[in-house]
Amino acid sequence: MIFTPESYKIPDKSMMPFIDAEEIENLLANTVSSPEKVDQLINKALSKKRLTLQDTAVLLNANDSASIKKIKDGARLLKETIYGNRIVLFAPLYVGNKCLNNCEYCGFRSSNKEAIRKTLTDEDLVKEVEALEDNGQKRLILVYGEHPDYSPEYIAHTVKTVYNVKKGNGEIRRVNINAAPLSIEGFKTVKDSGIGTYQVFQETYHPKAYKKYHLGGAKKDYTNRLTSLDRAMEAGIDDVGIGALFGLHDWRFEVMGLVRHTNHLEACYNVGPHTISFPRLQDASTFIQDDRYRVSDEDFTKLVAILRLAVPYTGMILTAREPEAIRKEVLHYGVSQIDGGTKLELGEYSHKEELNHSQNLNKEQFKINDDRSLNEVIDELLDDCYLPSFCTACYRLGRTGEHFMEFSVPGFIKRYCSANAILTLAEYIMDYATPSTAEKGWKVIEKNLLDLEKFQKTDEIKSRIERIKKGERDLYF
Repeated sequence: MIFTPESYKIPDKSMMPFIDAEEIENLLANTVSSPEKVDQLINKALSKKRLTLQDTAVLLNANDSASIKKIKDGARLLKETIYGNRIVLFAPLYVGNKCLNNCEYCGFRSSNKEAIRKTLTDEDLVKEVEALEDNGQKRLILVYGEHPDYSPEYIAHTVKTVYNVKKGNGEIRRVNINAAPLSIEGFKTVKDSGIGTYQVFQETYHPKAYKKYHLGGAKKDYTNRLTSLDRAMEAGIDDVGIGALFGLHDWRFEVMGLVRHTNHLEACYNVGPHTISFPRLQDASTFIQDDRYRVSDEDFTKLVAILRLAVPYTGMILTAREPEAIRKEVLHYGVSQIDGGTKLELGEYSHKEELNHSQNLNKEQFKINDDRSLNEVIDELLDDCYLPSFCTACYRLGRTGEHFMEFSVPGFIKRYCSANAILTLAEYIMDYATPSTAEKGWKVIEKNLLDLEKFQKTDEIKSRIERIKKGERDLYF
């Protein structure tokens, strides 16, 4: 055989299965944790180096209270170093709940005959977006069931519809997507509509558990779903979001799966996921959870901290599935995005009549545990000295994917994103905040301007705030 340079090429690993369940289980079973190892790995993470799978297993197997406290304290410090006190806000908007999949844990599953199926008309969609704009939202994630009606062309149409809705000073500046896996051509169609992040959650990374819960529809195909974001990357969508539904299998395995997925995307495309989501299984219509995999509050707060240490530069999304107290706690450990004012029933943002919970379960995908308004969420963030942000500057300036990593890894997120967060908060205060929230908001802005003076001149930020007070909008760096 004659060897050529091509003979030495490493096989292309993109769009190939990358989860080895046996490898992960062996690491979890055989990796020994100790306080000394935990200390070493926290220091490694604080030096902004990504943790390996084995490193992650050490932290997952740390069970003594002193080590767990160190993990949480380390995550808190890492978050403050990279992200500062900024918390990005968004809202989910369910467009349609028709679905051919039969996922045991989901209220939208095809076998749930009590579910009320609906797809928003264009008129309905506009009303929903107007209601969200009236509350001050600037960032949405559109959610769809998996059904032929929700084709790439339809998704693109709804995205363009949302972007075209302007009410007063209200506008949606970033539309993310949570929908079915697509082909490369399908992802290209959606990309051309101007989306931000495309999310596909694996739900559980354990192949056998996945097969157990997914009983029908295209979602039965574990590999197709696992490699879907490879296709998105190939289509040019360089902002993708991954996630697992904690409570379907051993939570430690799912953390390892998320880290492995992150490593895979970085190895193949030079950029990891833009965001990681970690929803915890809550009530869904007629689903009975296996108590072996129920994630306690203690384990949930621990896994959030471990994920922050393992993937320093990846955004972490916490949803309204979690109750207010848990949301407040884990904000310290690494969360960078939360939803506020969330409603899951189709058409509910523009619908004033409140339905009771038993009625809602036939219309919602799952139960939410934090039903506060957006202003109430912002009010608490301000009380806790966080900087609420609706910023979308990076996406519109091309600082996405690999370019975003180049921008963020040196530590500039805190410096530049904080300035843009201040400007979007000033907009919210002028247009939507209650008087008491406005008073708190200006005080938080003043404090953050003083902090920014350590890094840069703030004259231009202050100038733009004054322009916002006079009526200008959408000013950003």
